[in-house]
Amino acid sequence: ERAIARHEVREIEQRHTVDGPRQVVMPDEEDDVVIIYNRVPKTASTSFTNIAYDLCAKNKYHVLHINTTKNNPVMSLQDQVRFVKNVTSWKEMKPGFYHGHISYLDFAKFGVKKKPIYINVIRDPIERLVSYYYFLRFGDDYRPGLRRRKQGDKKTFDECVAAGGSDCAPEKLWLQIPFFCGHSSECWNVGSRWALEQAKYNLINEYFLVGVTEELEDFIMLLEAALPRFFRGATELYRTGKKSHLRKTTEKKLPTKETIAKLQQSEIWKMENEFYEFALEQFQFVRAHAVREKDGELYILAQNFFYEKIYPKSN
Repeated sequence: ERAIARHEVREIEQRHTVDGPRQVVMPDEEDDVVIIYNRVPKTASTSFTNIAYDLCAKNKYHVLHINTTKNNPVMSLQDQVRFVKNVTSWKEMKPGFYHGHISYLDFAKFGVKKKPIYINVIRDPIERLVSYYYFLRFGDDYRPGLRRRKQGDKKTFDECVAAGGSDCAPEKLWLQIPFFCGHSSECWNVGSRWALEQAKYNLINEYFLVGVTEELEDFIMLLEAALPRFFRGATELYRTGKKSHLRKTTEKKLPTKETIAKLQQSEIWKMENEFYEFALEQFQFVRAHAVREKDGELYILAQNFFYEKIYPKSN
């Protein structure tokens, strides 16, 4: 809020200067970049975001948290317009890394010429739900003193599923698909086949890279290789940094095979799992064409193309 206030004060001062009209200084092409990480809850998003915060001063970019009321992932139409305008025209915050629990927003619908770079991480749907279930009851080691919404409820996830509880119902699995599908009404209709296909389309066509929680280090390694302006030093920081493995849910008890089998009977799980498997296959495809393994270690491939037969010949 202070940064926005300073920005507005500068604009007013510049409009009233006696030196004539304000000159617009265009940022360098490399600096005119915005990354949006529309993080899905309980997918190791805090660990990854902390790496961005640790690197931003060194790599000279800004990190901004998108804090929506009650963590609502769907923005109002007027907030969508405001957000798109902020992200694209707020030059003082470029290059910028925005993160928050918001569903995918198509910037092209707003007439934007240069769209942001979307990235994300997803997780096995049952593991994500179990983590979230216990998180609401016991919190985590990131802010251990904070009272959570379901604090005091000692019922295990197995007991919840056996009793047909609402907090562990298959409908609660429906989250990663709508986060990738976007702001359309159909995206949030639980079990929508259209939403699943739209989420797949967006993942392939609108996201630069989507990783999986189970292979987070490889995701970070690929980002560092492809986008060093932001992620230079990220892999080493993840391996050695104290903030890399933050936010472990406390008091978590793994579900039994019977509980897992019961959830896997639902069509909602089948669709969310189909999306997860689709994302995992795509990530592994990208990784296979970017790295090589030697002595148990992964190495990023050097540039594997060059230019030749360049005409007309220079003197």
